[in-house]
Amino acid sequence: MTDSLKETVGRYGIWSSGLRSTDPSRRGELAEAAAELEELGYGALWLGGSSSARDAAPLIEATSRIVVGTSIQSIWEHEPAASAASFAELDAAHPGRFVLGLGVSHAKFAEQYRRPYSALVSYLDALDEAGHPADRRLLAALGPKTVDLARERAAGSVPYLVTTDHTATSRRRLGEAPLLAPELKVVLESDPARARALARDYLAVYLTLPNYTNNFLRNGFTEDDLAHGGSDRLVDAVYAWGDETRIRAASRSTSPRARIMWLFRSWTAAGQGVSPSAEAGAACFSADLRPVRPRRVPSRVPAGQPGPWASCSAGRGGRPCARRRTPAGAAGR
Repeated sequence: MTDSLKETVGRYGIWSSGLRSTDPSRRGELAEAAAELEELGYGALWLGGSSSARDAAPLIEATSRIVVGTSIQSIWEHEPAASAASFAELDAAHPGRFVLGLGVSHAKFAEQYRRPYSALVSYLDALDEAGHPADRRLLAALGPKTVDLARERAAGSVPYLVTTDHTATSRRRLGEAPLLAPELKVVLESDPARARALARDYLAVYLTLPNYTNNFLRNGFTEDDLAHGGSDRLVDAVYAWGDETRIRAASRSTSPRARIMWLFRSWTAAGQGVSPSAEAGAACFSADLRPVRPRRVPSRVPAGQPGPWASCSAGRGGRPCARRRTPAGAAGR
């Protein structure tokens, strides 16, 4: 089933916290966006923030083949028995369409945060007892012990805020069979100062979270790299920035068997907006998408607001896509 999941997810997918909402009035907008993204040729939608099967269901119902996964569901916010039950219900209605991505989140966001690795192991034990299939779940694995756990107790790993070196190391630990869908941020901006400024604006909040900073330190960065919004070295390792040619080159420098997740954002800064969306960025990966028929997504990004977030899980052939928008949403994990 792991190899089948890799094939189903494909090479590129969309990561977005904007594709989930508790606002009933947005249901139609999000369903239309999911349908367009499926038609554009993406293999998976990854729901950012602490998402769940409840968030995935409307998108699965609005589409016919695309896989929808949580990226991630916090183990502190959902009881394992309830998670297994909601997975089973959704999988029975739409077989093979939902993947449960799990993570330990951060102490800042969970009062009960204690011994996260042991808590994750216990959570997986409880999922097993409840009959949840290990080959339909993924772990947000940063450290080596959790990567090993993703190999032994799940279908693979969906790490967030990692570098291509981390991806290569994870692939070696996982072996070739498991799915590896790292999130890699993209800034479609060729001016180095502007690209890095935009990157730092988004990166700042993550440099306050020890799970991420400890992972950077573990992978060769220093405290100086983490200061003042991140050194050029750190920013350049976490982000692919530049024009489409440079971004294509960056994507191909990653481990060839990794499933890459690309992030596109509309930024506004100093009164001048940069607004690449998933479809605009898809031109960078024209050899790996098979668009079917573009649809119009009506969502707009209000002036001065952060815009659409998207990702791409790494695959197969196709053509460039139209420049359209996916719904706006704040990032979180």
